[in-house]
Amino acid sequence: MTTTHPSLDDTAHRAHTGELDFPEVVARLLAVGVESYTVDYRRGDATYYLAAGTPHTVPLHLPPSAIADAFATDAVRDAIRGAQRGELRYPEFMRRICAAGCVGYHAWLAGRHVTYLGRRGETHSERFPDPSA
Repeated sequence: MTTTHPSLDDTAHRAHTGELDFPEVVARLLAVGVESYTVDYRRGDATYYLAAGTPHTVPLHLPPSAIADAFATDAVRDAIRGAQRGELRYPEFMRRICAAGCVGYHAWLAGRHVTYLGRRGETHSERFPDPSA
């Protein structure tokens, strides 16, 4: 795919390498007009949906992580909390949620929540932390 969104590509790359933490990623994505995005660990890519309705897909460029068979909600939640506290950057976050049986997730930036997906349709949704708290 031809790059038509260099700022989005840069943000995605820096997020995937762990250079940016989650709040920085969200701020940058919102600034370029992203409403939501989907990460698919089985396919190895992330698709960003812009407010204008156009999707933009980028490869993850991360080593594949084995995805566990069972979906472990508590382990997914622990990885999320670690990322929210700034203790985990994306490569380690990805490794942990894949080990917890997560095949991907959909982040709704405009709605301020993320839904994590398991192999059999299991889901776990998390609201973004309140920035004023």
